[in-house]
Amino acid sequence: MRETFLVFGSPLIGEAEIAEVVDSLRSGWVGTGPKVQRFETMLSEYVGVPYCRCLSSCTAALILSMRLLGVGPGDEVLVPAMTFVASANAVEHTGATPVLIDSVPGTGLIDFAAAEAAITSRTRAIMPVHLAGRPVDMDRLATLRDQRGLVVIEDAAHAIGAEWRSRKIGAFGNLTAFSFYVTKNISTIEGGALVTEDPEIAAQVERLALHGLSLGAWQRFSDVGFRHYEVVNPGFKFNMTDVQAALGLHQLPRLDDWIELRREQWERYDELLAGLPLETPPPPEPGTKHARHLYQVLLDPDARVERDELLSALSERNIGTGVHYRGVHLHPFYRDKYGLRPEDFPVANAISERTVSLPLSPKVTESDQHDVVSALRELLR
Repeated sequence: MRETFLVFGSPLIGEAEIAEVVDSLRSGWVGTGPKVQRFETMLSEYVGVPYCRCLSSCTAALILSMRLLGVGPGDEVLVPAMTFVASANAVEHTGATPVLIDSVPGTGLIDFAAAEAAITSRTRAIMPVHLAGRPVDMDRLATLRDQRGLVVIEDAAHAIGAEWRSRKIGAFGNLTAFSFYVTKNISTIEGGALVTEDPEIAAQVERLALHGLSLGAWQRFSDVGFRHYEVVNPGFKFNMTDVQAALGLHQLPRLDDWIELRREQWERYDELLAGLPLETPPPPEPGTKHARHLYQVLLDPDARVERDELLSALSERNIGTGVHYRGVHLHPFYRDKYGLRPEDFPVANAISERTVSLPLSPKVTESDQHDVVSALRELLR
């Protein structure tokens, strides 16, 4: 039994981040300002795209992406059934209809063959999710996009730092949304970003993220003097603050080293879990870089405990875990509104019932991993 609780997905926040936050607080500029702009520049350079706009969340980035691409009432958007509900929620908020698509066995990624079969005359967009940090097949996605005339909004909430054939996810000409939530590979506690190659979309995102004002707060109140704003479009309150960006300024330079550390932890789990009645995640596909956001195992159907019993027993042993995810089709709103049944999504449904995410982060030590596996061996054998 561990003496302390191993928190699932706890961020590693160092003294540099703390000092940068304190600097923001002492400067008096705690809203959207120069540090957000610096973080945006760093992100655009890291991903390899001309424009980045930081927002309050990845969900905000998804909503604005669809709004700016003209997705709305009467349209259908193809969304994986195996994802966090925020992906489908964002579609609902535009007035469009999310059409759920089953998963590929093993990886849990969207099944592109099933997606193509689901296209109708109303299908306007597809929202692939780079689940757990594993990039989807970007060549297949581009072919589907171009041949069927779809717009693409990539949900890369898990995938900052992931690559497909030596190109960063986010650098494939699609609008791409990232998350910097507290559990992600880098964190601004809450926050997200949208990257684009289109300067007009970047400008519109900046306006819509702050009520649709023609000038952001930084431009209106900086030392160049006061200027009046005009509302050119009714917008939202989706902006990131300098206090949040202060963390990101020091988290992003450490990202690649942290992904390498996650790779080492991943391989240690693979080795330690051998022989237990569970399925470890498939290795990354050749020519890709997995961001290693989540380490998900699938409990064997004939294991001696049910999945939820296992989660509770691990918690009693001071080990935090996660479930990523219960499929969108299982949530009452989507189940009831669209008449969805578990058997409509057999792969996503099986993952929903069997998946367990084990602690994986720069704060997790080798000793922590041994504690996790020792508890699993006790409970499963």
